[in-house]
Amino acid sequence: MTFGDLSGRKAVVTGSSSGIGRAIALEFARAGAEVVIHARRSAAAAEKVAEEIRALGRPATVILADLSAADALPGFVDECWQSLRSVDVWVNNAGADLLTGAEARLGFEEKLQVLFDVDVRSTLVLSRLAGERMSREAGGVILNVGWDQADRGMEGPSGELFAASKNAVMGFTRSLAVSLAPKVRVNCIAPGWIRTAWGETASDVWQERVRRETPLKRWGTPEDVAKVARFLASTDAEFLTGQVIRVNGGAVR
Repeated sequence: MTFGDLSGRKAVVTGSSSGIGRAIALEFARAGAEVVIHARRSAAAAEKVAEEIRALGRPATVILADLSAADALPGFVDECWQSLRSVDVWVNNAGADLLTGAEARLGFEEKLQVLFDVDVRSTLVLSRLAGERMSREAGGVILNVGWDQADRGMEGPSGELFAASKNAVMGFTRSLAVSLAPKVRVNCIAPGWIRTAWGETASDVWQERVRRETPLKRWGTPEDVAKVARFLASTDAEFLTGQVIRVNGGAVR
């Protein structure tokens, strides 16, 4: 066995056709897990991730679902369980892209609704649905995704919106961990400045801000987050629950 071993585990990673979700899915596969790749509509991108996982010698399945639709959530959980026959690890990574996606042009209140639907409601409902099933079976692990600046603040409309949504996720994680203990562990990863799609094209001002605010003087990578997810999903973290783990290079403001 290796550290962070997930051999024989079955995992679902929402929003895993790109970015942090993709990195987590691949890291889980490298650790020995069978993985469900989820996307809203990017079937080709999701299938590409699945092919990468199969190339590692691990099974992978693609399931498409619009998690912004409340009535789609129970069916998505059902389909995941039917595909894997059981689920040991559930990762709620899917989130609205308000910075580079089509929603970037929406107004404040419209963006707030999108964040509520995708980042908050889907995380809460999917966590509870998956947790109930895990509790009836052999137990399991749920990982949610927060934001390292949510509880200390960042200026501007985007900071306000993401603080509201991710604080909800982080607080919910702590409470659900108590509700589902001892059979199901629930933790939250709070990434800092991670070089995903927005970071690749951010202006020189933002590039300098990232270096200034991060003691390790670099952007984080999706793989940095994925390694922490692998640890938290494994039995090496079996005494950790109800925690918010910041993956942010030591940033404190």
